[in-house]
Amino acid sequence: MKNYKIGVIPGDGTGPEVVREGLKVLEAVAQKAEFHYETIVYPFGGEYYQKTGETLPESALEEFRKLDALYLGAIGHPEVKPGILEQGILLKIRFRLDQYINLRPVKLYPNVWTPIKDKGPEDIDFVVVRENTEGLYVGAGGFLRKGTPDEVAIQESVNTRRGVERCIRFAFEYTRRRNKRKKLTLCGKTNVLTFAFDLWERTFYEVAKEYPDIQTDYAHVDATTMWMVKNPEWFDVIVTDNMFGDIITDLGAMIQGGMGIAAGGNINPQGVSMFEPIGGSAPKYTGMNVINPLAAIGALAMLLDTIGESEASQMVENAVIKALESGKIKSMSAGKMGLSTQEVGDLVASWV
Repeated sequence: MKNYKIGVIPGDGTGPEVVREGLKVLEAVAQKAEFHYETIVYPFGGEYYQKTGETLPESALEEFRKLDALYLGAIGHPEVKPGILEQGILLKIRFRLDQYINLRPVKLYPNVWTPIKDKGPEDIDFVVVRENTEGLYVGAGGFLRKGTPDEVAIQESVNTRRGVERCIRFAFEYTRRRNKRKKLTLCGKTNVLTFAFDLWERTFYEVAKEYPDIQTDYAHVDATTMWMVKNPEWFDVIVTDNMFGDIITDLGAMIQGGMGIAAGGNINPQGVSMFEPIGGSAPKYTGMNVINPLAAIGALAMLLDTIGESEASQMVENAVIKALESGKIKSMSAGKMGLSTQEVGDLVASWV
């Protein structure tokens, strides 16, 4: 029987509440799927930073490398200046553990409201593969004459052939393994960002020659957002750079029912990956037992699939679907679900 070591970072705000429900479902599915696991809980987040002045020690990164996966609740504290925790924890983990893929399923489940009229679960079911360690997020650039009327701010998008190709290659492999429409769309802006997306486009079509079974397509990022709303059924898998991926996945979250059900993974296919609900720490709901844990439970399903427990992953997703089909969960929004955070977790766990 397999045994896994899973690092847990409950984090800030409502993070610990949704992680608690995810771990409840993990316990249930481990018994059914017959695998063992142990969790190691880490205190990193806003309160830890306020107490110690430290975001993420080097020793923790070394420990992370020995794990099978990381499970994150949320990062973001109202009393900590924006950017400190995000850069010091989230981006540090992504970059240092070389989690070069951000994977975001955009899937509308039964009985979940979408703001798109006349679209249902059969129409909204695609995945965004976002490059996760390059682009504008590397922090290249700086200021000239800061604080003066002549101030200049420069932020550079850094794209390497190696980084672009490994992301694109992952996307082709994922499209093949997903085995649905077998269509991969490159999302870019070749008409304006002529250097960066020249590299992306050339690499995309060169790699495509190795995947004759995959249909390829290209769309500018502005057109992509338009089609995501008008014709989401056109998409199967989308691959894009760091910035565009960050933007279109928030739109994706909205059309699949909101942040309460949107899960994501930061993937290193050869190393340790991290999984999280994408909705943030929602500090105003902290301790109220009203936050939606389904995104965290969905992130758990992604974690299981990535470590090789695909059957257990499907069991968790099926349990989420059954819980939604039961009609007991009235909304995806915090405080409007008709059930408490704990009750939603209990409901999903009961269907595993």
